[in-house]
Amino acid sequence: MTAKDSASYVFLAVVWGLSFLAMLRAVEAFGWAGAVTFRCFIAAATLIIIAVATGRRLKLGAGWRAFAVVGATTVAGQLVGLCFAMPLIGTAMSAILVATIPLFSMLIARLWGIETLTRRHLLGLVLGFSGIVILVGFPAVPFTPSFVLGCAATLGACLCAAFGSCYASYKLKGVSSWDTTAGAFLAGGLFTLPLLALVPVPGTPQPVDYLYLMILGVVMSAATYVLYFRLVGTIGATKAISVEFAVTVVAVLVGALLLREPLSPMQIGGAATIILGCALVTGLIPSFARQSA
Repeated sequence: MTAKDSASYVFLAVVWGLSFLAMLRAVEAFGWAGAVTFRCFIAAATLIIIAVATGRRLKLGAGWRAFAVVGATTVAGQLVGLCFAMPLIGTAMSAILVATIPLFSMLIARLWGIETLTRRHLLGLVLGFSGIVILVGFPAVPFTPSFVLGCAATLGACLCAAFGSCYASYKLKGVSSWDTTAGAFLAGGLFTLPLLALVPVPGTPQPVDYLYLMILGVVMSAATYVLYFRLVGTIGATKAISVEFAVTVVAVLVGALLLREPLSPMQIGGAATIILGCALVTGLIPSFARQSA
């Protein structure tokens, strides 16, 4: 990666890791449907306003079908799943499961013929999914239906994120990351807007709640996703999405140190297994053949 790509990678890891705390606060104030919907519209509006102010031309009409797919998966599907699940399983557990996104990304890329599977990749997939079993099967909290539902929702969110990233890499090559981000978040907000009728805002949010929401929309969505989709175009979907490993570390530290969320030794072992598997899948650990050579 270039120095610019590396700086973007580190920025995404830190900001998205901290976003779990902001998401939890926004869900408490606005409900999971409101938190996602308002975040999406704030992110899209931010980019549109900046584009108008700077004379940048956004081309949202030509690729609206692709933007709708990315908005339904990477934006709406991922954020709804995470916001729904976090109150059930906690930020630390959610963040660890988010590390599975590169596993799903590799599988989808293989099915689409974008990437090939080697022995290293297969070993990584086995380790990764074994880590999921350990993580979910040996929790530090009671094994309840709500815990299982939260884990399932988070894994569904991860699958959506992986699909959308691969789709963007495959269908939106050459499209500006500004166009992709603005179009995807606008579509994501439109998809989740009807959910407010089923899950209305639970009460009267406080001024600090609006501050969290603005930070989520402006910094943790508009700014970060412009950088992320640029990385997808420059280094590929699987490598770009490997930033979720570092995101997991930051978010787990936030959950454990600031929110005092418990993790069992088995869960820590499961998390390490997932990260090792993902590192093999994404090539962060060189192949054994290359090492011996």
